[in-house]
Amino acid sequence: MQFLYPNVLFFMLIPIIILMFLITTNKDKFQRFFDKEALAKLSVKNKYMTKTTRNILFFLVLILMTISLSRPVINEKEHKIDQETVSFVIALDVSKSMLATDIYPNRLSLGKKKILDIINYAKQNSIAVVLFAKSSFILSPITQDFNSLKILVNRLDTGLNFDNGSNIFSTLEVSKKLLRNVKDKNLILITDGANKSDYEKEIEYAKENNIRIYTLGLATNKPTPIKLQDGNFLTKDDGSIVTVKLNEDIKQLSLNTNAAYIKYSNSSDDIKQVIDDINITSKKQKQESRNFKTYTELFYYPLTLALFILLIAFSSRPKLSEIFKKNKNLAILALVLIFSNSSLKAFEFDFKTINKANEHYEKQEYEKASKEFRKVAKTPESHYNLGNALYKQGEYKKALMHYKNVVSSNQELEYKKLHNMGNSYVKLNDLQNAKRVYEKALKIKDDKQTKENLEAVLKALEDKNKDKQDKQNKNEQNQSKDGDKKNKENKKQEQDKSQENKEKDKDSKEEKEKQNKKDSKENSSQKNQQIKQNQLSDAEEKKWLKKLEQAKEVPVMLKKFDSKEQSDDTSTPW
Repeated sequence: MQFLYPNVLFFMLIPIIILMFLITTNKDKFQRFFDKEALAKLSVKNKYMTKTTRNILFFLVLILMTISLSRPVINEKEHKIDQETVSFVIALDVSKSMLATDIYPNRLSLGKKKILDIINYAKQNSIAVVLFAKSSFILSPITQDFNSLKILVNRLDTGLNFDNGSNIFSTLEVSKKLLRNVKDKNLILITDGANKSDYEKEIEYAKENNIRIYTLGLATNKPTPIKLQDGNFLTKDDGSIVTVKLNEDIKQLSLNTNAAYIKYSNSSDDIKQVIDDINITSKKQKQESRNFKTYTELFYYPLTLALFILLIAFSSRPKLSEIFKKNKNLAILALVLIFSNSSLKAFEFDFKTINKANEHYEKQEYEKASKEFRKVAKTPESHYNLGNALYKQGEYKKALMHYKNVVSSNQELEYKKLHNMGNSYVKLNDLQNAKRVYEKALKIKDDKQTKENLEAVLKALEDKNKDKQDKQNKNEQNQSKDGDKKNKENKKQEQDKSQENKEKDKDSKEEKEKQNKKDSKENSSQKNQQIKQNQLSDAEEKKWLKKLEQAKEVPVMLKKFDSKEQSDDTSTPW
């Protein structure tokens, strides 16, 4: 027998044994003051289980449950599973012709989506992904880690500027290398047909190495310009715009290698047909063997014993019916306590909170007082107290919100609320509302302080009205004076303008001469910059591979495959 989780034993059994020892050896308070003989005479015999034995049973239960958590097992056996799959390579054309927009948003973006459709559908296969233009690049070797493969494809930048042309021969070489341990080699080409009319070399190479080429034609028969990343269209040397369409000569590759050619569709039906044909015509091959272990579990034996002992420990207590028969009042009290326990606790805690809040308020600790009052802001009195605490902090708007929540039949509380609301409105300089609230408070109680506050508010309102009238009178007088001044200023401005116009004519002639000189200098500097840029562009084209590997925009690593044969037909700029 062995334990799958032996750490549980070390961490749990040791403290359990220590606690068990302390409790069983610890004496009762009575045992400290009386002898055993005297205690035996004084004590009443208990027909139920003793406290010590019950504690021992509880600790036995804990030990047994700990053993079951450590998972005891027997009969360990090791098994091997051989995994069989059909492997194939997906090759995506990334030449410039794939940027044509006859398919929305362009051919390359749709090709990327088709790869994701293949990964989602071919769950029982092993897949490798290759990108090809004039050269081929390995994005992922043969793998069944489809989650990682999806991340690589999703992060692939469709705006990458790969080299010119479409070299399918290099793609066949890469596929042979990736599928070197596979008998039935399958390649899915996602392309617009490349730029060749004769594929004899590729067909011979595919037959020699037993490679079947499935082709997905990703273009239309309509000639379409190639829109580059900068928004311009690709042009030839003579300045005319390049147009590309589907090259159906690519069919030769599929038809002569016992595979299939299919045009793209907006659904995933085209992908399903290709993968189903690959799985039917290809034999599964062993890829990996996985080992796993089986056991006979024993955890339920100590667990069952623990539950049985637990039932004994609880069943040894006196029944509740016997207690209720002996004391009916006790039973009624117990029921009352059960149903009112939550409300009693709430009342006790609320009372303590209110006391704390009042203590903070008396000590002028208004922030602490408001926090405590918020906890019990349920009654009109609690809202009133919270409003007072906020008023003392200068939070007059918040205080008004809580004063408005005070709705009570207690006239004294209503008066205090209205009086404090009036004070809050005064602090906020809202004199009209302050007047209204003070008047309501005086209807409830004729108070001297409230009257004085109301008189002060009325005086302040009168002063405001006088100030407004004085300002209006002053504005009318100022407007009449300003009219006379404006007439005089207008005459002076007309005289000044005539002199300024004469001076401006002289200045404009001098500025024109200066600008002509500047324009001639700028034209010469721009020509020099264009010459330098043309010289740099040639060097950049030669080192495009290094820039591709170091570029920050490329979130994935691409491994370049060096082909033995480079086709002359790949010299076209698309």
